[in-house]
Amino acid sequence: MLRYLLITLLLVSPSFAPAGEEVVLGLSKDKVAITTSFDGSEILIFGAVKREQAIPESQLHVVITVAGPSHPVVVRRKSKWLGLIWVNRAAVEVDSAPSFYAVATSGPMHDVLSETEDLRHKITIDHAIRSVGAPSDIENSESFTEAVIRIRENADLYQLLEGQVALDQQTLFRTSIKMPSDLTEGDYLTRIFLTRDGKIVSTYETSIDVRKVGLERWLFTLSRQNPVLYGLMSLAIAIAAGWGASAAFRLARNG
Repeated sequence: MLRYLLITLLLVSPSFAPAGEEVVLGLSKDKVAITTSFDGSEILIFGAVKREQAIPESQLHVVITVAGPSHPVVVRRKSKWLGLIWVNRAAVEVDSAPSFYAVATSGPMHDVLSETEDLRHKITIDHAIRSVGAPSDIENSESFTEAVIRIRENADLYQLLEGQVALDQQTLFRTSIKMPSDLTEGDYLTRIFLTRDGKIVSTYETSIDVRKVGLERWLFTLSRQNPVLYGLMSLAIAIAAGWGASAAFRLARNG
C-alpha cells in the first residue's frame, strides 16, 4: 500500500528571489518509515508562488528534484576472455551517485532550464552524478556513468518526469513522485526551482527523513553491530524453514 507524504502550504523564507517571486511551501510530514511490509511511497508535492508585483510577461516554470543519499559506486565492464567466458576486465569508481533521484518539470527540460543553470545547480540526472575521472587505461569512461544511470532508471530509482508538474495561472503547482520499496536510509533532499527564460529566479530546499523502524530496524542494527549472531540466527531460521517444509511434504504425501 502506498504511503502518501503530503507537502502542504506554509510560508517560508526563500533562498533568493531576484525577480520578486518566491516559493511558498512546507511539510506536513517529514518522515518515511520503512517497515518489513513497506512497498513504496508516493510523494505529493504542491505549493504556490508568492510575489509582490504583477506577474512578468515571460512564462514561469517549476522544477522539483528529490535526491536520496549519495555514495560511491564501482561499475565493472565485462568482456570475453579467450573468446570463451565473460569476465570483469575493467572497473571505474563513480565518485558520488544518489541512491534515488527524481526530477520533475512543468515543461520540456530544454525550455525550462538553461545548460548553464543546470551545470551550476546540478539538476538533471547526469549532472547529479559526480565522476572526477577514470584510470588512464580505461577507454570510453563516460559509459560507466551512463551504465549507472541506465541500471537505476530501469529500477525506477532515477526518474525524469518532464511536463509532470502542473502549473495553474503561474501561481499554484503540484506533482507526485513515486518512490520504490528498496529505499536507502537517510535524508532525501527536496529542491524547488522557479525559472523564467531558462534562468532560476528562486529556490527552496527541505529534506525528508527516510528510516527503518520496528523489526526492520532491529534486524538492520543487528546485522551491523553483531554480524556473527545475525548469521547464526539466519542459519537457524533457514534450517527451521527447511525442516518445516519437509515435514509438511511428508504429511501431505502420507495423507
